[in-house]
Amino acid sequence: MEAHKKLMIVWMLSTIVNAMFANGMTICNMTREERKACEPYVTASNITLHKPSRACCSATANADISCICSYKDSNLLYFYGIDPKQALELPRKCKLKVSVKC
Repeated sequence: MEAHKKLMIVWMLSTIVNAMFANGMTICNMTREERKACEPYVTASNITLHKPSRACCSATANADISCICSYKDSNLLYFYGIDPKQALELPRKCKLKVSVKC
């Protein structure tokens, strides 16, 4: 019975987090649309894409990049297919003068 309660809590939390991401929650000063513009450049399956789009670079320029560090070791980013290492590479790939040390 105890395992069932824990499973339900985990399920409820993941549902809430999923709803927050899906409904346009701003994360690290990036809207859902801005995150979608960068999605092809930060997913583990697209490691061959080198130069991000203008829309992605514009979103990255306005993002709180150091905020991504707080999610770096979290499974949350991996749950959404985001590779934190690739996300932290965006400023360099966009030629932004932002230094991030996690």
